[in-house]
Order: sequence, then structure tokens, then C-alpha cells
Amino acid sequence: MILEYAQKVLAGKELTKKEAVELINVSDDDTMLLLAMADKIRQKFNGNEVDCCAIVNARSGHCPENCKFCAQSAYSKTGVDVYGLLDEEELVQAAKKAKEAGAVRFSIVTSGRGQSEEEDFQKICNALSRIKTEVKIEVCASLGILTKEQAVKLKKAGITRFHSNIETAPSHFPDICSTHTYEDKMSTLEAAKAAGIRVCSGGILGLNETPEQRVEMAMELRRLGVDSVPLNILNPVKGTPFEHNKPLSAWEILRAFAVFRFILPHALIRTAGGREVNLRDMQVMALSGGLNGIMIGGYLTTGGRNPESDKTMLRDLGRKTTQPQL
Repeated sequence: MILEYAQKVLAGKELTKKEAVELINVSDDDTMLLLAMADKIRQKFNGNEVDCCAIVNARSGHCPENCKFCAQSAYSKTGVDVYGLLDEEELVQAAKKAKEAGAVRFSIVTSGRGQSEEEDFQKICNALSRIKTEVKIEVCASLGILTKEQAVKLKKAGITRFHSNIETAPSHFPDICSTHTYEDKMSTLEAAKAAGIRVCSGGILGLNETPEQRVEMAMELRRLGVDSVPLNILNPVKGTPFEHNKPLSAWEILRAFAVFRFILPHALIRTAGGREVNLRDMQVMALSGGLNGIMIGGYLTTGGRNPESDKTMLRDLGRKTTQPQL
């Protein structure tokens, strides 16, 4: 079955939902074969380069949304750092550090529903423009719900991608957040696309979703034409509704990663937050099991892996990194 479905994808055909569900439910004993075939698909459609990106938590905490996984939600008492938008110069310096660590793309990320303060939004646009010009690194942003007018301004500032995760399967989204809707997510993605900005959108594994809902999420991203997919793994934070969620096994995570590759053969799929905690010594298997990107450095509210360890991992794999497309 695994070989048959791999050949189907390698021949340029799309996997059905039924076929993908069969793959994501294979046994631990068959998972290595699944990973090997996912990597064959990655090699054919994406080559051997690995895309490394980094982010800065530019405004932290007091978010009015009630996403159950998020340490920055005002509905949860997590002790997370709370601060307003960083200064423009701080954002530029953060981008320089990201480039030194090996990132080819840098994203400004803010907590909150969106960007209601025009002064803050203009500061973000100015910083993005400076980073692209001075640091010579690709820039993107993750700023919550986006209007069409804001998307146009971000495009002029030089961003190539706008990030907004769909978080999980559409059928599971109401169990994750109730202060904004899945349709709000769609309007943001549509606003970015209308402005000529490519979309970066993925989600989080470990939000009490079923394996079938992980397939549903991948199928939804395929339907939306998303070609950059960050896959996070829940790192439960004390004080959030999901603080006691049972960790996924490494094999379960890797199976999901592989099936995303089967469903999205041409996409840039990266492993992001939670990989160090959940995959531990098996992190390398994500990049040899279908994925072609990693987020380096720290995340929004949790620390990441030492960038030098990631550089060593890529050297040992014989994989080169992508270059900024400026």
C-alpha cells in the first residue's frame, strides 16, 4: 500500500482522503518505509535544499483571543512576558541575529487579534522594509487578522509571505478557539493573496485532534493552494487549557509529517515549534522523512534548539540551505 500510493504521487497524481487516512494509521513497524517514500517524494519535487527561517516575538501577551494552546492568551494565566511592540531598531537587530544563525527568512510576529493601532502597524512596515534592504534577508509577517488595505501596505514594505495558521482541521477548529472563526482565518488568507503575497499556513499537532483530522488539515491546505506549511507540535504550557494534553509519540508525529508530504508534494513543509521537546533525538528523521524546512532559534514563548546543532544536523545530512530570494 505505501509503495503503491508513493508511486501514485510520484507520477503526479493526488492522494485521496481515504488513501491518506490509511497511510497515517500504519503501524510503528511500517513507519520507516512511509518516511522513506515521503522523502522520495520530497527529493523529486523539492530537491535537497533546506529552508531555514526565524521569528521574533515583537509584541507579547494580553491577546484577547482564547486559543486553548496559546500561552499569550489573556484567558490563561501562564506568567508569559508581556510587552508592547518592540522598537524598530530592536526588530532590525533581531533580524541580523537570525541571519547570523543561518536563517534566510525572518518574520515579525505579534500577539493580538490584529493591528488596530496605525502607528504600530506603520512601525512594523518600516522595520520590514529596513530589514529587507539592510539585512538582505527575506521578510514575512504574522500579525493576526489582516485587512485588504493592510495587506497592500505589507506588500509595498517588501514581504514575500504572510503567515496565518489554520491551526487544525476545519472540523476541529471550534474546539480550539471561539473568539474568532475559521472564516476569519480565510478572510486573512484571501486578503494576503489578493495583494500578491504568498501565504504561509499550517498548524499544530497534539490539540486533541484525531489522525483523520490531521489528514483533513493537510487536505484543506491543498485545497487552499498553500505552498509553505509550518508544522508545530504542542509543547503544553502550564496555565493553558491544554496543559495536561498527552504528548504525541515521535512515531505518530513523523507519520503525520510524512503524510503531509504525500498530500502536498510540492510544498515547503517545515518543522517548527515543539520539535526539540517532542522529537528529541529523532529530529533528524523529520528532514529525512519528507520535510524540507526548519524554524531555527527560539519560538514565541519557548526556547528553541542551539542553531549550531541544526547546522551540524544539516551538514551530516549533506543538505544545503536555500538562499534569500530578494
